This record gives sequence, structure tokens and C-alpha cells, in this order.
Amino acid sequence: MPLIIIAGLPTSGKSTRAQQLYEYLAERIAKENTEASAGAVPNAASPKYRLHLISDDSLSISRAVYDLSTLPAHTRSANASEKDARASIYGAVKRVLSPRDIVILDGLNYIKGWRYQLSCEAKNIRTPSAVLQIGCGIDRARQNNEKRLAADGPDSSGKEVGEPYAPANWDNLVFRYEEPNPMTRWDSPLFALTWEDDAEQTRSVFDKLWDAVAGEGRKEVRPNLVAVQRGNDGGGDYLYVLDRETQDVVKRILDTQKDQPGNSEVKIPSGKNGQQKDDDLMVELPGKTVGLAQLQRHRRAFMGLNRGGIGLEGAGQFTGARIRESFVGYLNDAFEKEG
Repeated sequence: MPLIIIAGLPTSGKSTRAQQLYEYLAERIAKENTEASAGAVPNAASPKYRLHLISDDSLSISRAVYDLSTLPAHTRSANASEKDARASIYGAVKRVLSPRDIVILDGLNYIKGWRYQLSCEAKNIRTPSAVLQIGCGIDRARQNNEKRLAADGPDSSGKEVGEPYAPANWDNLVFRYEEPNPMTRWDSPLFALTWEDDAEQTRSVFDKLWDAVAGEGRKEVRPNLVAVQRGNDGGGDYLYVLDRETQDVVKRILDTQKDQPGNSEVKIPSGKNGQQKDDDLMVELPGKTVGLAQLQRHRRAFMGLNRGGIGLEGAGQFTGARIRESFVGYLNDAFEKEG
């Protein structure tokens, strides 16, 4: 299930909206579970969905970790305390995020690169992500922070007041805030609630959010396929096969030069199953004897290029025969350049 990222200015009401969303989703999940129990799977042992709310408060992260005013100017871009806090949040999200879990992340989430990282994590496990932006004017948000600074204990209704930000810290966070952009894939779908929105409008937005990430409007999520996974050769793992095949080609070249001095062509068996005589590969020597040191130098260079599969993503099953063919082509190109 999805990751829902709450974003907005500091003290703009994010935690209040996150709690409202948590209660709304808990109600929807209970309804879904009831319908599932009364339907085709009456004895379902586990609930259909699970719900998690992760925030700075739940992880005991102080607002002071975001304060740069106490740091020297040359170290502010490498705020270790804030990076440690984000690492704790990221770890907490990653531990519970799965196709069966709905995770609400309540926090500043003011850096677009941070939101991109979170969306990639959700996409990697084939679950959607969404951003809920809490709209609030800067003046109103500042007033909220000042009330927290002036408060001493719970408010008049007995509710605990959230931890305030130091004024300099608050101003700095507002200055650094990067507003979500629905045109970017990591900030979409983007939903918005303002400070003034009433219960009816809030529920309407929550309904749309549910439909986008868990209802009929949910889109299939596929991770980025940056490479085609390469399978192991039947004769061993990839690195072993790479070493074995290149070493065999070098050995055959040296043996041919020893047995047939002056021969400028060396036939190398292709290694294919059901190989025919015409399938032999041909190494064209540069017209002079090629020593072991030179061949090993080319072999090490070839293995260095292909050890991590660089440029070989489209090769599919990169078997021994394919490695041998590629190495022979590499040697021919190298000998031609050397003259």
C-alpha cells in the first residue's frame, strides 16, 4: 500500500491533518476488513491493510536538529544532526513500507530531493506514493509557532501543544522550503488542504486521496528497469566464466604462435552448443609475435570493463560463448589500433 508524504511550512498544521488522515484511513480500513470478512473470505486471518503514522514525535526527534543558527557558516550545508534524523526517518519508513501497509509520513519533508528518494523507495516495492500539502500563510504559521513558544503546558482544551521551533530556526526552514510541484513525478499525485478547510472539504480531499492510492483510481506501479538481469552461466557464476573464457582465448593464441610461427590468424572455437566448423572465431594478429604480457594487459582491460556488466544490459544471458565472442572482437580492435 502507499506512502503518503505530508508537506508544508513548519507549524502549519501538518501534524493535525496527519492525525485526521490517520483516523480517516483507520475507518476506511476497518470498513474494508469488515466487507472482506463478510464476503468471499469470511475467515481471513490477517487484515487486508495495515496503517502506520511516522513522525518526528514518534521517533523522538527534536526540532533542534534542524537548527543551523548554532553552526559555523562553512558547515551548515553538512548538518550532521539533520542528516542523522532523516536517516532514522528513512529507516523507519523502509521497515514498514510494503504492498499491504499504508504509511503516513508526517514531518517537514521540505526538500524535493528527500521526497524524490522516498517516492523511489515506494516505487521500488511496487506501491504508489502521494503528497498531501498543507497550505498555510507564513504569517499564520509564525503566529502558531509564537503561541507554542509562549505556551506552558497543555492548552485550554487540555491538548498537548507541539514542540516549537526557535525563531531563527523557523525562519531558516521557511526560507529553505521547496514547495511540491505536481508537474514532477515524485510530487504527484498532489493533494492540498488549507488551514481554513472545514471537515466536509477535508473528507472530500481524503476520499480523493484514498481513491488515488488504494481505490479504483490506483495506477499500477512498476520499478525502473535500468538493466536486464543477467543470469548465471551453467558452468559457474559470471566472474568465474569471464575469467575462464578470456584465459582460454589467451592460451590458444600463445599455443598457435608457438606451433605455427608467422601465422597471422588464430582460430578460436566459439563455444556454442552444436558448434559447426564455420562458427569458429578469428583473431587477427598484428603481423608480429604477441607476447603474454601484452595479451594479459588486454585481458585485464577487457575484464575491468565487463566485470560489472557495463554496457551489457541488453545482452540477456551473457554466457561463455557470448563472452568469448566479445573478447575476440575486443582483441581485434586493439591489435588494429596498435598497428
